[in-house]
Amino acid sequence: MVILKKPLEEVQAAVFKALGHPTRVRIVSILSKEGGRCVCDLVERLGFDQSTVSKHLAILKGVAILRSTKKGLNVTYEVSMPCVGQFLKCVECTEAHERDGPECRFCESFDAGADEVGKEEPE
Repeated sequence: MVILKKPLEEVQAAVFKALGHPTRVRIVSILSKEGGRCVCDLVERLGFDQSTVSKHLAILKGVAILRSTKKGLNVTYEVSMPCVGQFLKCVECTEAHERDGPECRFCESFDAGADEVGKEEPE
């Protein structure tokens, strides 16, 4: 993969840039939660035409967030970087805590790091 020949910071920035569009975040979220899906399923689910969905998938695949397999005429995409799905879940959990306060039990992993959240740096 060409992207891996770049400096690490450029690769990391490219991953965040690929996630910089709501449709691509939605694609990663769907695939993280539900597993691999063919392009036709994603087209139906997202409500965009196939060329639009394919362009978004190509961007995510280009930075190794997704991988694809082809069976006959169908191409199935799945998450190849599971930590991205966890990152999205963490953002979702953080938002839920902000919205619902300490009563929120959206995900246990948030509570494990809660002691670090909001700590100020020593002066």
